[in-house]
Amino acid sequence: MKNIIILATRNPTKLVQIQALFVGSPFEIVTLDQAGIEGDAVEDGSTLKENAFKKARFAFDLFSSDTWTMADDTGLFIDALNGEPGIKSARWLSDSSSTIDTSAYCLKRLEGVSNRSASFETAVVVIDPCGDDYSFSGRIRGRILESPRVKPQPKMPYSCLFVPDGSEMSWAEMTTEMENSISHRGKAFQEARAWLESVIKDY
Repeated sequence: MKNIIILATRNPTKLVQIQALFVGSPFEIVTLDQAGIEGDAVEDGSTLKENAFKKARFAFDLFSSDTWTMADDTGLFIDALNGEPGIKSARWLSDSSSTIDTSAYCLKRLEGVSNRSASFETAVVVIDPCGDDYSFSGRIRGRILESPRVKPQPKMPYSCLFVPDGSEMSWAEMTTEMENSISHRGKAFQEARAWLESVIKDY
């Protein structure tokens, strides 16, 4: 029997990526919707880790005991913009902006800017059935394109713009497997999976 982990997200692209990272593990990843949890956490933390914790704790507190919950928070940090959008990456333009509008806003902010270097960072927080929390992280450098070559992934506005160092493809041009093998999110969740598999026997 697999151990269920509630992933505190409603983002379909994120779910596909993370489920792929847990294939062959003793865990089944389910979303807030699949767990019947309504509402969303208030992401008012000052760091990615704080926001990831708030999301994981939100799911933990609204579900029954003996539950694993997990969440991530990811930020794009653009060098020429002094690290913007950072922890506000999902809400850079506004809370209600579309994926396409946010992509366009990013390009507008970088009009005429020659330094296109940036970093993507992910913080993952896992809360065990006892309520204790554990954190993991991943980071990758890259650059922002001057224009997208493909459409962004659903609810991932920068996926069509960011090209990681060592590649000529943006995230949106890669398969899920390719992206997971090198991405910030892939690194963080691979660490989380390894830890989970090492401790599951103790629960």
